[in-house]
Amino acid sequence: MRRLLTLLCLGLFTSACGGGSSTPAPAGPKTLRFAVIPKALDIPVFNYARIGAERKAKELGNIEVIWRAPESADQLRQKEVLESFISQRVDGIAISCTNGDFLAPVIDKAIAAGIPVITWDADAPTSQRMAYYGVDDFKAGQRLAQEAVDALGGKGKVALMTSLGSYNLQRRLDGVNDVLKQHAGVTIVETFDVKEDIVRAGEIIATATNRYPDLDAWISVGGWPIMTRNALEPVDTARTRVFSFDTIPPAPELLKAGKVHTLVGQKYFGWGSEAIRLLSEIKAGRMPPQKVIDSGVDVVNRANVDAYLVEWNKLERGQ
Repeated sequence: MRRLLTLLCLGLFTSACGGGSSTPAPAGPKTLRFAVIPKALDIPVFNYARIGAERKAKELGNIEVIWRAPESADQLRQKEVLESFISQRVDGIAISCTNGDFLAPVIDKAIAAGIPVITWDADAPTSQRMAYYGVDDFKAGQRLAQEAVDALGGKGKVALMTSLGSYNLQRRLDGVNDVLKQHAGVTIVETFDVKEDIVRAGEIIATATNRYPDLDAWISVGGWPIMTRNALEPVDTARTRVFSFDTIPPAPELLKAGKVHTLVGQKYFGWGSEAIRLLSEIKAGRMPPQKVIDSGVDVVNRANVDAYLVEWNKLERGQ
C-alpha cells in the first residue's frame, strides 16, 4: 500500500511537471518577407540598392529580403516575378517598374490581396502603390539639360540617349527636352534608344560619332555610357562633351580622366534601405506621410568629384 501511494504521488508530481513544461514559450516576432524587385539583374546601379536593402533589414531585425528580377529588362518577365510574389503572399513588395502603366493592374492586385506595395527608382503612378521613393525624374532631366546648356553656352548640336518604354526615363527625357526647346541655338540631331543595354549603348556611340563628327554633346538620361570604361572610347572629348545620369563606378574615374563633363547621381543605397524602411513602417500600421518621396540628386563635376568619392566610399563601407 505504501509503495502504491508513493507511485501515485510520483505520478502526480510528474504530471504536474509535464503540464508545466508543455506550455508553449512566447512566440518571437514574426520574420517579415519583403520582396524587392529591380528592373533587371544585369543593370549595375541596382547592386547598390540590394546592399542598402539587406543592411536595413539587418538593422531592423526579423526581416528577410527576397531579391528577384529578370536577368535583363523585360516587362513581361517582371510581371511574372511580381505575380509570383503575390501567389507566395509575401509580407510586402518594393519594385522598380520597367513599365509602370503595364504593371499597375498587377500592383493593384497585390494591394487588393492585402500585400503592401511601394515603388522605388521607377514609379507606377497610375497604380494604387502606397509610396514612391526616388528622384523627381522631370526635374532631374531639367537639371541635366541645364548643366549641358550652361557648359555649351546655349548653342550646339546634341544627341540624346534613353531607353523607351520606361516611365521614369521618359519623364527625364521630357525634362531634358523642356529645357533644350527654350534655347534656339541648341539642335537635337537624334534621340537614341539603347533598350537598357550597355553593349548597345557603346555601339550607338561609335555609330553616332561617325555620323555626327561635329557633335557638341551627348546627354544621356541613364548611365549606359558610363557603366563601362570603353563605351566612350570613340568620343573625342576635346570636341564632344558628355553629360550623363548616374555616378556609380567607374563614372567618377571617367569624369576625373576628362571623359565625362558632368554626372547627375541618385540615392542608390537609399533605394533599398528606404524601401525596406517604408514597408516595415506600413506593416506596423504607420502609413507614409506622403506618397511621393523625392530623394534629390547629386550633381558631380570636376570641382567636387573627389569629395563625392569620399562620401561614396563611406556608403560602400556602411558608414
